[in-house]
Amino acid sequence: MISLNDYLYRGDTVVKILHNYSNDLKESAIRNDNGIDLAHSNCLLQMIGLLEHNDFLTGQSQRIREFYKYMADRYPFLAFTFKGRIKSLIRLEEKINGNIVEFIHDHYRKTGSYPSEADIKDRIGRIRDLIAYRIVISYPQCHIKPGDDKRKLELDYLYEIADALPGFLEERGFEPEASGIKEQSSRIKEPYRAYYRDYIENPNSFGYQSLHISIYDNASRSDIEMQIRTKEMDDIAEIGPANHLGYEKRQEEDRARREEIPLGENHYFDDAYERGMLLQKLDLSKVDVNMFGAMDNTMINDGCGLYRGRLILPYEHLSRFQNDLV
Repeated sequence: MISLNDYLYRGDTVVKILHNYSNDLKESAIRNDNGIDLAHSNCLLQMIGLLEHNDFLTGQSQRIREFYKYMADRYPFLAFTFKGRIKSLIRLEEKINGNIVEFIHDHYRKTGSYPSEADIKDRIGRIRDLIAYRIVISYPQCHIKPGDDKRKLELDYLYEIADALPGFLEERGFEPEASGIKEQSSRIKEPYRAYYRDYIENPNSFGYQSLHISIYDNASRSDIEMQIRTKEMDDIAEIGPANHLGYEKRQEEDRARREEIPLGENHYFDDAYERGMLLQKLDLSKVDVNMFGAMDNTMINDGCGLYRGRLILPYEHLSRFQNDLV
């Protein structure tokens, strides 16, 4: 079985790793008539396209910057940031294999049978966040009046911003996509409700909260994801329980799934599970990738997007009235 780990110790660039891994995966898939590995390889090719032909990102980020300017004008009292990134290679590989493992396991538990190859390939094809933008807002403490509820104020503005985003982007060549989930947000206005996945009203088991919306950029013909959250939510996701406890919980869940599906019964599950486990056990300090270095799995200097992703933009807006009441 071919895995990403096989390509991380030669001093190659991320782009060369992607080329070698996707090519070898494709050849192996054709040789062994493995449609899932072929779909896996095709997903990696999308990442190659982003890294090698990313001139469109300048135009895309400039159009998104128009919403930043809209917010700066409409909400001068808020502090907020716009962040953009291309998904890291390791996170993409984790997501591909994790989606396969989770989908096969859940289908098996529900029906007692394994899903078809076509259904698993469809699951891989649903990955829409190779390019992602995040809006993080904060209501400065200096504006909080006695009796005000800071969290409530921030949530009110968060949902107001979420209501304005789809129509604003549609006017600039973006097309919001229906989320396809049943648990639609009660706070998003009806015309836009179907577009959002509301992890604020429906947080996951380790406390992750955010609003997510998938958007198709007609100009660049690429899918992007936008996330909207408060600073408190961002802290929980990046440096809090949703990060650290979530990682441990995923390990436990993956091991439990392995115990439920006998080894050798479904080779698609076996391959994806093994690749996922190899990544979980990866010692980043031993990795030899151009423009990447790590002391351990927490002290990391990533200049190539192997582990933390490639930065597209940061736009930062500090409240204009830090010493004044609004």
